[in-house]
Amino acid sequence: MTAVNTLELSRDTRRERVRLLLPSGPGFAVVLLLLILPVGWLFLLSLVDGAGHLSLVNYERLLQPLYIRTFISTLEISAIVTGACVLLGFPVAYLLSQLPPWLGSLGMIFVLIPFWTSVLVRTYAWLVLLQRRGLVNNLLLQIGLITEPLQLVYNMTGTIIGMTHVLLPFLILPLYSSMRAINGDYMRAAANCGAGPTKAFWGIFMPLCTPGLTSGVILVFVLCMGFYVTPSLLGGGKVSMWSMQIESNIALYSNWGAASALGVLLLVVTLLLLWGVRRLLGADRVYGDA
Repeated sequence: MTAVNTLELSRDTRRERVRLLLPSGPGFAVVLLLLILPVGWLFLLSLVDGAGHLSLVNYERLLQPLYIRTFISTLEISAIVTGACVLLGFPVAYLLSQLPPWLGSLGMIFVLIPFWTSVLVRTYAWLVLLQRRGLVNNLLLQIGLITEPLQLVYNMTGTIIGMTHVLLPFLILPLYSSMRAINGDYMRAAANCGAGPTKAFWGIFMPLCTPGLTSGVILVFVLCMGFYVTPSLLGGGKVSMWSMQIESNIALYSNWGAASALGVLLLVVTLLLLWGVRRLLGADRVYGDA
């Protein structure tokens, strides 16, 4: 091949790449306008002090005990809610995946029903159910399990219950999709080879549904880190999360720099967690085996 042909081939290759990138132009523009530019503006705003000068004072403020306690509380609540979603969502997803397809699809409708209701409405519903004279306490009093109403709201208990109810479908959906895609012949082949139900489940079924489980856990945990409405209402001011600190810095103190620093740190922590899970489990277990 001559040098002229090689040059023409390189030009054709570049033109082909440009033609392939052109349809992606609108998508890149949307990402630039709705993601990259706002995050960049948030980062720059976090580096400006009250006098308008570049400074790290907003990040130095995050070392105060109040912000450290709030961050630890956010991680604690996120971990508990994620664990509760796994304990409740895994049996539901497994049951739906083992049902006939039409019956499993019907069951998924009931899982998706909460998506059609506002988070605010669901939170207020739990506020009514869990209050001192609510349905839960009245039922427990009537059957004699308790002698006085339990404090189920305006504390961490109510916050965890409400957040688990809101975020549970986000774990069931990817987990159900992963379980439904598992070929039943694998389990039958394991049984033919002498594996019992328990060994076949842990040796065959669990590894195959790990990508869906990991995706659901990451999704729930990340959403918990930035949750605001439910902990604000069910916590009653006694439960403080990172998102509530962001809101208070803006609404009470009009300190956009401090709020931006909190948002940037929350974004960085979330990205580090995602990177850590990917490094620990591998890309195939997080995103599925390509």
